Order: sequence, then C-alpha cells, then structure tokens
Amino acid sequence: METKKVMKNKALLFINGDAPKTIPDLSGYALIACTDGAFHYLEKLHFPLGMLDFISGDFDSRQIENEIIRQAQYYSFEIIETPDQNKTDFHKALELIIAKGFKNIDVFGASGGEQDHFLGNLSVAFFFKDKINLKFFDEYSSYYFIPKEFSIDNVKGKMISLMPFPVAKNIETTGLKWPLHHEDLMLGERIGTRNVAENQDVSIRYSDGDLLVFIGK
Repeated sequence: METKKVMKNKALLFINGDAPKTIPDLSGYALIACTDGAFHYLEKLHFPLGMLDFISGDFDSRQIENEIIRQAQYYSFEIIETPDQNKTDFHKALELIIAKGFKNIDVFGASGGEQDHFLGNLSVAFFFKDKINLKFFDEYSSYYFIPKEFSIDNVKGKMISLMPFPVAKNIETTGLKWPLHHEDLMLGERIGTRNVAENQDVSIRYSDGDLLVFIGK
C-alpha cells in the first residue's frame, strides 16, 4: 500500500550504503529518489516503487539498469543518467534534487559498506552544508553539520557526539553530561564523542570551524 505524499519542501534520498532495516515514514516528503546502487535494497525491502520520483546514477551494472528500466515502464518514475565520473552518484543526485527546488533533504544509506564511501559522503555533505539542510539517518543515529548556534529537544538519555571537521573553536554546550565551556575540538587532538544528553534540550554554540553532530537513537 502506497503512502500519500505530503507536499512539503522536503526530499528523501536513498544511496548505496547500508540499507535501513525498515522503510521510513514516506508521508512527509514531496520528492523521493534513489541512486541506482540503492535500487537493489529498496526492492528487497518491498519499497513502494510507485512513490519514487526518479532514479539517478551512471548505471554501470547492466543487470540493475535493465531491471530499473523494466520497473520504470510500470511505475513511471524518471530515470536520469549522470555519467560524470568527477562526482559521486550521491553528489549528482543532490544536484538534481536542489535543481528541483528542494533545500531540506534526508538521506538513508550513507554509512556502512566500504569506509571510503562513507568518508566521501561526509565530504559531499560538507560541500553542500551552506546550501541545503542535509541530514543522514542510519540504524544507530542521525548526523549532520550544524550551524554556529544550534539546539535540539527531546533527547534526554541519548548519545550525543560532536565531531570537528576538522576544527571547531570556542564550543559551549548546555544539557550534556560533560559540558564544554568555550573549548576547542580538533581532529588528531581532541574530539567530543560519546557524550550523553542529561536534559531534554541541548544547545551548542561555537565561533569558528565546522561541527558534525551525531544523535543516537
């Protein structure tokens, strides 16, 4: 049974990492897409393919390409070939979604698999961090780059990790078990992993650099 889309300025993208255990709630998205590498796990999840707006990628697997074409003839989603080898399929899919007018994008399948892909996906997110609101989701956490002033609610008891990318300065937090008081984090020296939210509300401020937050489930 397909879920009716809610027309909000929010898009959902599946890429070729670890598949979610279950299909997320699709009702809050006005656009849903996947890369060609993610198509195989969506089929295994019995994803409602009629909800897809497009599938993009370089389609380097003939078997997957043929199956996608067959399904597209039935479900009428768009197939967009993006052969540029200077960008990842994830990067190119984001460009397509942005061109369609979306700035709020949730992504599943960014982690897992080969770790160079995961680091590459973080690099892509870093490239787009000032252009769109991009959030990753996996079986363990959600994670994304945050602005200089940031707050989250309803997180008491959850793991909160702060990862500088590569440096974040003058960090001040409230609501965490181990607060930071105008302190710096830097890859190779000090990072802020495995903290815990003691309050329902957590706030984070920093003056310079970039900070990636992980919020555990």
